[in-house]
Amino acid sequence: MVRHIVFWNIKADAEGGREHCCKLIKQKLEALVGVVPGLLKLEVGINYNPAGHDLCLLSELTDREALDGYQNHPAHLEAAGYVRSVTEGRAVCDCEF
Repeated sequence: MVRHIVFWNIKADAEGGREHCCKLIKQKLEALVGVVPGLLKLEVGINYNPAGHDLCLLSELTDREALDGYQNHPAHLEAAGYVRSVTEGRAVCDCEF
């Protein structure tokens, strides 16, 4: 199993503001479960601690090939386009368990 973990911050000037953008990112990314082959679980958490990143994505995939497929899946690319437009400061960790 592979875990794909990502942290983001919302841009200060993002249209709609932090709360709106966080909710929309959560909605768009969590909707990928059942659409992307090999994506077993995906959750997006909105941080309430003022000393951290605004969002955290935690996903589980069957294997590295599934992660590659997820990264290139049209539904993910569409959601990722929005994410990139409103975020900055991305940190990522991909690991096997």
